Amino acid sequence: MALPSQFKKENAQNIFIYHYVEEMIANYGQYIREVFDESEITRSEVPFLLRIRFSENTTQKELVELFKVSEGYTAKILRKFEDAGYIERHENPSNRRIKIVELTSKGIEKTDELINIVSTWEENVTSNFTDDEVETLKKLLFKVVSD
Repeated sequence: MALPSQFKKENAQNIFIYHYVEEMIANYGQYIREVFDESEITRSEVPFLLRIRFSENTTQKELVELFKVSEGYTAKILRKFEDAGYIERHENPSNRRIKIVELTSKGIEKTDELINIVSTWEENVTSNFTDDEVETLKKLLFKVVSD
């Protein structure tokens, strides 16, 4: 990862966490632009499909709350996924107004492809880390986002 000049090893503790996060996001964005074909779904839609993959019985409302976007925007993305055959929406038996979003086999194949892309980026970013360092990093990041 190419860093701006203010990132110096001897100054690492004085750099805001924000700046590290900013650099990681920029690096991930550059990587995705290089390897990801947006002809089927866009980079901004990828997190929706991945969250559906890793959530049980997720609903449109939960996706709205999770990503802090409008119901209309979420409905548009889900309709696109449905039209592409990636998801199906089913009525919740206990409340018919609630639609449960589930991946189809085609959606699972697509998310497998996306997981490989994300995993490769993670491996590249942590290539000079030990397994213990990667585990520690994940634990610390979990602590940051869960508090």
